[in-house]
Amino acid sequence: MKNIAVILAGGSGKRFGGDKPKQLLPLSDGRSVLEHAVGAFRACPCISDVLVVMHPDYIDEVSALLGCTVVPGGRERWESSVHAIEALQQSVSAEEWADVNILIHDAARPFVSSRIITDVCEALLSHEAVTVAVPSTDTVYRLSPDGCVAEIPDRSTIMRAQTPQAFRLPLIAEAYRLALQDPALQATDDCGILFRYIPSAPIHIVSGEEQNRKITFPSDL
Repeated sequence: MKNIAVILAGGSGKRFGGDKPKQLLPLSDGRSVLEHAVGAFRACPCISDVLVVMHPDYIDEVSALLGCTVVPGGRERWESSVHAIEALQQSVSAEEWADVNILIHDAARPFVSSRIITDVCEALLSHEAVTVAVPSTDTVYRLSPDGCVAEIPDRSTIMRAQTPQAFRLPLIAEAYRLALQDPALQATDDCGILFRYIPSAPIHIVSGEEQNRKITFPSDL
C-alpha cells in the first residue's frame, strides 16, 4: 500500500489575526507551523509522498519553501479535502488507485508525532478508515435549544478528535462523491463525511497525544 499525506493549510486564519495565515508563522525554532507539520510526515518511512493544500494567495511561496506539490484550498475545510482528492485522482494511475491510502492532517497541528503517524499507517493495513483521538478529560454538556444543559454524556464514551484522519483512497473519494450531491452538505472533518454518507464503514481509532494540539489562537503559540 502507498501512503500519501495531505496537509490541509488552506485556511485564511481569520480567527488568528495577523497579516499571514497562522500556518506560515514561525515557531520557536524559526520554522513555520506548516514546515513542522510537513516535516513530521516526511520523516516517517511509511509515508510515500506529501501534498499540501494551501490558500491560493500563497501557493507559489509554499511551493518554493517546501518543494512539494501544492494545490489551492477551498472556502471550507471539506472543500480543501475535495481538491486534494481530485488532484490525486489525476495523478494516481488506475492500476494504483485501489492500493493508495490518504492521510489527511491539519497543518495547524504541527506537533504530531512519528508514533501517531506510524500507528495510523499500520492500522490502515487492516482498516479502511482510521482516525486519531484522545479521551475527554472534561465533562461535556449537550445543550437544549434555549442554551441550557440538556444532557451530560458519560465522559468515558467521549473522545476528542485529532488528525491525521486516514482512508483507503477509493472509500473517501466515494464518500465525497455522495456528499457533493447533498445540497445541505456540512462537515467539520473527513470522518464526519464518511460517517454520514457511508455509515456502514467502520472507523478505527488510534490513540492520539495531548501534544498533538491544534493552534487556533495566538495564545496557542
